[in-house]
Amino acid sequence: MKRYIIKIGIASEAELKQRSIDIAAGRRRRQRGEPKVWFTSMRAAAEVLSEKNRELLRILAEERPESVRELAELTGRAESNLSRTLKTLAGYGFLRLERKDKTVRPIAHPLEFRIQAN
Repeated sequence: MKRYIIKIGIASEAELKQRSIDIAAGRRRRQRGEPKVWFTSMRAAAEVLSEKNRELLRILAEERPESVRELAELTGRAESNLSRTLKTLAGYGFLRLERKDKTVRPIAHPLEFRIQAN
């Protein structure tokens, strides 16, 4: 199974703000190989990529549950807790939430993370 590499950047809030302003103003373009996901500290990255969340991503990639409810059964975690975690992980692009009728299906690929600090 193909693994997807996600490059993560660590930079200060001021650096990230300036980067966004420069991109919006057309003074800068995203460079090839540059991280797509950014955090303001290693601590912030570690909170999102905790062991528990990495295990959740692994289960999603391997088991491919059809719903959050099925994922809750697989992990033993409460649906409400999972929903918040999944939304956070989706916000960073680590997974996708596919909605069909009243069901939400979390979809993730096997991931490998590479961290680059500025």
